[in-house]
Amino acid sequence: MQFIVKAYDGEGMLEKRMAVRPRHLQGMARLGGHVICAGGLLDESGKMKGSVLILDFADRSGLEDYLAGEPYVQEHVWEKIEIERMNVVIPGRE
Repeated sequence: MQFIVKAYDGEGMLEKRMAVRPRHLQGMARLGGHVICAGGLLDESGKMKGSVLILDFADRSGLEDYLAGEPYVQEHVWEKIEIERMNVVIPGRE
């Protein structure tokens, strides 16, 4: 199952986001093949204001387990998280 996760930072969280970011990136690296694509959401001035992740897990509980240990969640950087199922299509790949 693929999921798109849109996570928005709380107000004034850029400094805290940057402090927590190394732990977030380490966690993303440990996810390995679960990560299809991920990146930061940017505001009009190009500063990070959230994250978008496209992830693949066997079921929703795998995603929930990941989110429970996600440093941006634990440190309350992400204020609002939207999750939807997604059917990922990558041209040229089966």
